[in-house]
Amino acid sequence: MDAQIEKLEKLISEYKQKMLGQADLAKMTGFAVSYHSTAIEGSTLTENQVYNLLDLDIPAKNKPFSEQQMVIDHQEALIFALDKAKEKMPISENFIKELGAIVLKNTGAKYDTALGNFDSSKGDYRLINVFAGTRRFPDAGKVPALMKTLIHETNRNIESVKTFREKCEAAFELHYRFVSIHPFADGNGRVSRLLMNYMLSMFDLPIFYVFKSSRISYIQALERARETGNPAVFYSFMVRQYLKFIRKELT
Repeated sequence: MDAQIEKLEKLISEYKQKMLGQADLAKMTGFAVSYHSTAIEGSTLTENQVYNLLDLDIPAKNKPFSEQQMVIDHQEALIFALDKAKEKMPISENFIKELGAIVLKNTGAKYDTALGNFDSSKGDYRLINVFAGTRRFPDAGKVPALMKTLIHETNRNIESVKTFREKCEAAFELHYRFVSIHPFADGNGRVSRLLMNYMLSMFDLPIFYVFKSSRISYIQALERARETGNPAVFYSFMVRQYLKFIRKELT
C-alpha cells in the first residue's frame, strides 16, 4: 500500500492546485458525494436526477419521495459536516448525533422498544439490536460506552497524526469503527462516510466518495476486516477508492 499512498499524496497535491477558486466544481463534487452515498444505501435516483434535485430543485419523476428526501437530507448533512470541519473542533457526541439527525431528518422514525422509546430522526442512539445479513452489531446496551471510547480515541488521533498516511488512516479508522458499532437504527453507512470526509476536510484534504459501482467490494472489505480483525484490509480498499476518485476528477 506504500506505493499507492505515495501516488495518492502526489495526485492530491495536483488536485488541490487545480481546484483553487473552482467553487462550481466543488459544489458538483458535493452533489456526487450525495449521489454515490445514497445510491449505496438503495436510492435509485440517477446521477443527473440528483444534480437536478439539488441544484435546480427539480424532483425526479417516477422515483419514491422517500429516496429524494434521503438525497436532500444527505446533502444538508454534508454541508453541515464540512462547515464544522472548518472550525477544526474535536469530535463530540453532540456533533455525531446532530449529523445523524440531519441524515434521517425526513426518513427516520420513532421506535417503542422494551428498553424505551427513541427517535432516529432526532439522532438518538438505537435501543434495538441490528443486523446486516448475518452480521450482528453490538448490543444496544453497549453502544453509549463504545461511542464514548471511539470519540475519545478519535480525538487523540486527531491531535497526534502528522503524516499524510496517518491522516488518511485516521479518517478510515473512524469510518470503520463507527459503522462497526452501528449506533443508529438507520443511516450508519451514510454517517460513517460523512465522518470520514469531516476528518479529511479538517486535515485540509479533499473529500471523496465510495463509488456506487464498488458497493459489493466495499461491503466485502468491511466484512473481511471484521472477520480477520485487521482493518488494514479496509484501509487499502479505501486508498484505492480515493485514488480512483482523484484520477477521475483530474481527468
